[in-house]
Amino acid sequence: MNVAANVKITGNVQGVFFRASARDMAQSLGLTGWVRNLPDGRVEAMFEGDEERVKKAFEWCRKGPAGSSVENADVKYLPYTGSFKSFKIEY
Repeated sequence: MNVAANVKITGNVQGVFFRASARDMAQSLGLTGWVRNLPDGRVEAMFEGDEERVKKAFEWCRKGPAGSSVENADVKYLPYTGSFKSFKIEY
């Protein structure tokens, strides 16, 4: 079953290649969506795809890449829309 998930990550997550690492991870899982920095220092991501793979992406967000320090990751599961063609970094 396909699902969507909006994830907001708090901690030392900007300037540590979090977005590029998230993109690479999502692409390796075959997910679509986006990742971006928020003005308040958090990172936000939208993942769409197979439910188990989306859950793996969320678990990855709870740890982040080397060099990051994730304090919290909140997830909100949403209906799948299929509106994304790939996974990209939004600026």
